[in-house]
Amino acid sequence: MQIKTMAEYAAEGKSPEVLFWVGCAGSFDDRAKKITKAFCKILNKIGVEFAVLGQEESCTGDPAKRAGNEFVFQMMALTNIEVLNAYEVKRIVTACPHCFNTLKNEYPNLGGHYEVMHHTQFLKKLMEEGRLKIEGGAFKGKKITFHDPCYLGRANDEYEAPRMLLEKLDAELVEMKRCKTNGLCCGAGGAQMFKEPEKGNKDINIERTEEALSFEPKVIATGCPFCNTMMTDGVKHFNKNTEVAVKDIVELLAEAEDL
Repeated sequence: MQIKTMAEYAAEGKSPEVLFWVGCAGSFDDRAKKITKAFCKILNKIGVEFAVLGQEESCTGDPAKRAGNEFVFQMMALTNIEVLNAYEVKRIVTACPHCFNTLKNEYPNLGGHYEVMHHTQFLKKLMEEGRLKIEGGAFKGKKITFHDPCYLGRANDEYEAPRMLLEKLDAELVEMKRCKTNGLCCGAGGAQMFKEPEKGNKDINIERTEEALSFEPKVIATGCPFCNTMMTDGVKHFNKNTEVAVKDIVELLAEAEDL
């Protein structure tokens, strides 16, 4: 699978349809790399021209900003904006809602104006254009529950795209009590991913996983690498990892298409 960089496109005097912003998790975390690969396989299969920044991509600065270090955030953001503007990037797609939210809502104030889409929004658009077709036989009748990522749902009001993709799998989609606008955080947002939890009665990811497992799903679907980690840890906590899979929506789509 050959994935070209923006530098390679620029050298040919061309520009791709979309820039895929991989993000730190999608680049370095072994589990999240599988999400990155699944998304690239789908785009490759249907012939979408996309590129990555490769070595030129840096963290969006989201964890620094959420942890309160505005100075570090702006330094990181301005470096990225310089690179993106040099390539005259117009459209960005990312599999991480944290990157999505930061690029979409924080970068314009610093001079970075792009059309930013979450991978579920982009795939929904491709489906509506007739470029992406999904046959969901492999998941027919299987019970799937979807955990809304905070930065996709409540922060950016996107609930429809992930569910529309899941419905195409012919699975039985069951909603948790706390979903959509009432969704419960997985516990990793606000840079909490990188620190130990404070003292309390129960970790948030355990509480959330408990809620998901009460429906006895075969799959807990996620749309965020951080949520994926937290829900996976929760499933392991209850020793259910052989019975219940935690997978990103694009992994499910890639599986359905046998990629």
